[in-house]
Amino acid sequence: MIRIAAVGDVHVDEDVVGRFRPALEELPEHADALLLAGDLTRHGSESEARCVAEEFGGLGVPVVTVLGNHDHQCDEVPQVVKVLEDAGITVLEGNGVVLDCGGHRLGIAGVKGFGGGFAGRCASDFGEPEMKAFVRTTTDSADQLAAALRGLDCDVLVALTHYAPVPDTLAGEPLEIYPFLGSYQLGQAIDSAPTALALHGHAHAGSERGTTPGGVRVRNVAHPVIKQAYSIFHLGNHTD
Repeated sequence: MIRIAAVGDVHVDEDVVGRFRPALEELPEHADALLLAGDLTRHGSESEARCVAEEFGGLGVPVVTVLGNHDHQCDEVPQVVKVLEDAGITVLEGNGVVLDCGGHRLGIAGVKGFGGGFAGRCASDFGEPEMKAFVRTTTDSADQLAAALRGLDCDVLVALTHYAPVPDTLAGEPLEIYPFLGSYQLGQAIDSAPTALALHGHAHAGSERGTTPGGVRVRNVAHPVIKQAYSIFHLGNHTD
């Protein structure tokens, strides 16, 4: 059995440092790895990334993350990624990593993802260049996730995104903003491989549980949703 801890949307700044750490110090007793589903910072500054590194670095278990929309706000993504990676945190964007968890190989493929909406109520690659660019950003991200998932040689496969791959976990959010919270194309990417679990954040007022059309469990681990330092998922017996 592989034990995964996960949380997203922690929005760390100087005033948040220390809030999660007491629970995180106990992490090696409860989990084999920690996955962070984006929006690590408030505004994506290098200084905020250093706060994230202080809070989530050196935990005694591997930490793997994707970035979120907040982490892009200051246009300092390369600096943010470097700070995180220097702290031993693996940052994924269109690629994957395989971790050895007690003799079992855990594969994690990750992208930030993007909006676009869901089947029957989604944007299309038609019309103005701006709309085409919007939809193609989503398509490219989903294609990268699918390729990363299918390219991993592992025992258990997990998809990690910031944006939602299904509408189920958005329940509670205003319907009008669903197209800006996720995309059905991410769900299709997840279903293109033998994925065991999909984790995302972004939807602070959403719901915790959902399922892709192909039957993959989806969990919204945004901190405002789970209301704890992290949730634990056990892969191998299909319970959480």
